[in-house]
Amino acid sequence: MVRYIFLVVLNTLLIILPLTVSNDSVPIPRERAQIKKWFEENVKPLKARRGTIDPELEAAEAKPKVIRVMKKGGGDFTTINDAVKSIPPKNDKRIIVYIGPGEYPEKIKMERDKKFVTFIGDPKNMPTLVFNGNAAKYTTVESGTLTVDGDYFIAANLHIKNSSPRPDGKMKGSQAAAMRIGGDKATFYNVRFYGFQDTFCDDRGRHFFKDCYIEGTADFIFGNAKSIYLNTEIHCISGELQSWITANAREMAESETGYVFVHCSVTGVGQGWYLGRAWKGYSKVVFAYSELGPLVDPKGWSSSNQPSPNKNLFFAEYRNKGQGSDMVGREDFVKKLTDKEAKSYLSLSYIDGSKWLLPPPKIPRK
Repeated sequence: MVRYIFLVVLNTLLIILPLTVSNDSVPIPRERAQIKKWFEENVKPLKARRGTIDPELEAAEAKPKVIRVMKKGGGDFTTINDAVKSIPPKNDKRIIVYIGPGEYPEKIKMERDKKFVTFIGDPKNMPTLVFNGNAAKYTTVESGTLTVDGDYFIAANLHIKNSSPRPDGKMKGSQAAAMRIGGDKATFYNVRFYGFQDTFCDDRGRHFFKDCYIEGTADFIFGNAKSIYLNTEIHCISGELQSWITANAREMAESETGYVFVHCSVTGVGQGWYLGRAWKGYSKVVFAYSELGPLVDPKGWSSSNQPSPNKNLFFAEYRNKGQGSDMVGREDFVKKLTDKEAKSYLSLSYIDGSKWLLPPPKIPRK
């Protein structure tokens, strides 16, 4: 009888266990070709994870609502802003905003009370969100074509662009962001960001990027979020004598923030590019398993004259490839991570992904 009860309990556990054990600690594979399989095995659809993700997220995903934006008509709205205005404050349901092909010259902002919003386009005919705001008119952090402060935002298959002219070193306030993300638990799949200085403000919260593209000329990924960038191209626009890709704003040793780039490609022509500079006293950025082109300066990183860089800054590299990955000429404050040290940055547990990360959304049916 005891043996029978034991077997019943064991079988019950075997049924429940796959739904309750977190897979976010499984390391990202060293080979890029294995990313797809790893991702599918560790970021399961909602139906396979009921009872394990954030309860409010699970409730929001139960009955999603679709809004269609079609520039030439035939949808619910012709502008993205009108679609956003239709989302009620304190929204608690997943709202999928399908954006049809074309260019949308709008400045869009979603406040903190608009949560669970998805922007999605067709990967075969991706829409472009574009505006020409700059720091002189809006401040840098508010200059973005798209600004999102609501939690659980998802974006897929979009071009997001700031069309302001390239800074010439003379005009003040010419910094211009394509986007700022300030909401927590945001996801980006196949999104391309275009700008020059300060292209993408990865401001605050936990974020995940996969198969994306970000280009710029200076500090073009900046802010104080806790983010993983996976299989993303970081493109440096030529013409700068010296410039920086990241400007991380971590200000305290206790702050659990920082950017991690895994299996990313740093592309472009020229030379004198730094992987990052210390915008604040405790800046934190890691590049791992990435392809660093010859444009990366041998020094690799800039302390920006911050005090005690060896103690306070966390600029680190792990098993990168390419001509720009040679660490022989790196500054002495740059860390070469051991396998053990790199482990915590090479899994979704870094951003608590098992609680909120979902696979790429599908284009809603008409």
